[in-house]
Amino acid sequence: MHHPVLTHKPAILAAMDEFNLIQRFFTRTTPSALLGIGDDAALIQPTVGQAIATSADMLVEGRHFLPDTDPYRLGWKALAVNLSDLAAMGATPRWALLSLALPDADPTWLSGFSQGFFELATQFEVELIGGDTTRGPRNLSVQIIGEVPPTAALRRDGAKLGDDIWVSGHLGEAALGLAVLQQRVQLPGDASRIAVDRLEQPMPRVALGLALRRVAHSAIDISDGLLADLGHILERSQVGAVVDARQLVCRPVLQSALACVAGLSYQLAGGDDYELCFTAGTDHRQAIAGLSDTLGLPLARIGKIVPNGLTVLGMDGEPMVISKTGFNHFAD
Repeated sequence: MHHPVLTHKPAILAAMDEFNLIQRFFTRTTPSALLGIGDDAALIQPTVGQAIATSADMLVEGRHFLPDTDPYRLGWKALAVNLSDLAAMGATPRWALLSLALPDADPTWLSGFSQGFFELATQFEVELIGGDTTRGPRNLSVQIIGEVPPTAALRRDGAKLGDDIWVSGHLGEAALGLAVLQQRVQLPGDASRIAVDRLEQPMPRVALGLALRRVAHSAIDISDGLLADLGHILERSQVGAVVDARQLVCRPVLQSALACVAGLSYQLAGGDDYELCFTAGTDHRQAIAGLSDTLGLPLARIGKIVPNGLTVLGMDGEPMVISKTGFNHFAD
């Protein structure tokens, strides 16, 4: 069982004990918490009238990231994937707990990791209030805590017949970045850099999630692949969908890599995008277009909610045979 805050266990990690590791790399002021790091539990006081939204994600070396990944980017991503969950709920991020299993207490790695983590935390005003550390294979786990008005939370079970299906950003780039790092794909310099950046430093769409409280019927973040995650909305809402792959947005520099049939598999089932997929009534199209302009973020209308089934139209406008919808943690 994980301890609720980062606490002292002498000589767990080589080179420095846990207390010194925490004090040096992870202790920051926590003005909105009643009590932060340093006791048996943190104390927080939610805003009156708000519901708590909380989620947890872990990143495991060799499973979710390559061993030589820049620790700064790992710190950023460990928090980003959790912020993405709050974005999908339309919640405001407030606090985080961080648990680390590390093979050693390398100061250079810890410095880079903590810098990446806190840079993103500062952007979203998230305070680190506790967690745990231990020695073991590298495993990064974050629990995020946010707030949302109880009746305003975005959920997976609200899609309605006739809803438009929307996605944010440029799907498939992160999966393409992994293929580049694994030397399965070769891209020109700029294209390669963009794809790898999207894999290693995703930007959680918190501002979009907050704005969608007023317009979306359902939402989910795209972590395992568009079709897999859209499938969760369909299952929870007991509806079906028609998706038109021709409406997915590509950057010009990656257009050729993502335009072929293989490229479509990155966009439809690649995973690690951390964009939002949401549904909304047709009467909100103008408002959503306005959000796209305001946020400087592509928002593409890619399909429609129908009574049942999932049909994907390919680049020729004909239904595609779908062999894979996304990443499966216990099969892939």
